[in-house]
Amino acid sequence: MTTPSNLTQAAPQQERFLVLFDFDETIIDESSDDAVLRALPGQRLPDWLRNSYREGHYNEHMQKVLVYMAEQGVSKDSIQSAVENILPTPGLLRLFQYLQSHQQDFELAVVSDANMFFIETWLERAGVRQLFRKIFTNPASFDATGRLELLPFHSHSCSRCPDNMCKQVILQEYLAGREKERGGTPFQRVFYIGDGANDICPSLALGPRDTAFPRRDFPMHRLLLEMQQSQAAKFKANIIPWVSGEDIVDCLKKIMEER
Repeated sequence: MTTPSNLTQAAPQQERFLVLFDFDETIIDESSDDAVLRALPGQRLPDWLRNSYREGHYNEHMQKVLVYMAEQGVSKDSIQSAVENILPTPGLLRLFQYLQSHQQDFELAVVSDANMFFIETWLERAGVRQLFRKIFTNPASFDATGRLELLPFHSHSCSRCPDNMCKQVILQEYLAGREKERGGTPFQRVFYIGDGANDICPSLALGPRDTAFPRRDFPMHRLLLEMQQSQAAKFKANIIPWVSGEDIVDCLKKIMEER
């Protein structure tokens, strides 16, 4: 006699690993905010605007930049073209190819202080938008007059982060939400790939089986080295610096071989 347990179908396989990407100077090889200035007639900001930036209020500054660009007659097409022409960081497209060939194992998300228009435009142009389950970034859309309006992502109470975004809050909320959606099954490992100082905070939430991939000789890498020397106990994750996306592929291949 067939028992009910024999009749139940196996649950669909869930991705075992979560890979989080920063965008500027991680997926792409420069800051998208800097690259888009090439759409300006003079390809640079006036000193009064450049000098108006206040520490910790970059999103607010970039809102002013986009207003200025609209006033200078920069069109949506010009902005889109400037973004689409940004070069990928060396080896990142190879990394995407590898992750695409192992989609059953890896879930991908972007966590970036850039904005939704820049990121989606670039990922679509590169043909990799479909790889990402989620993009966490500042909302941005064109209004009726053709101006790109930028908003802050959220408010938070983290003293380490810019006023518009704490990536650790995003990471922790996403992990908790996905574990619930996955029937209580957490990811086996989390990989965080970044370059900047604001990538330190989410990396502090990683556990001993997880890996932080700081771009070598960029602020995230330098700050992690300082932390290792002074307060190593605080940082639990593995740290693997990278120069090319190929370096990350090599590491992921080794991890895949461990199963």
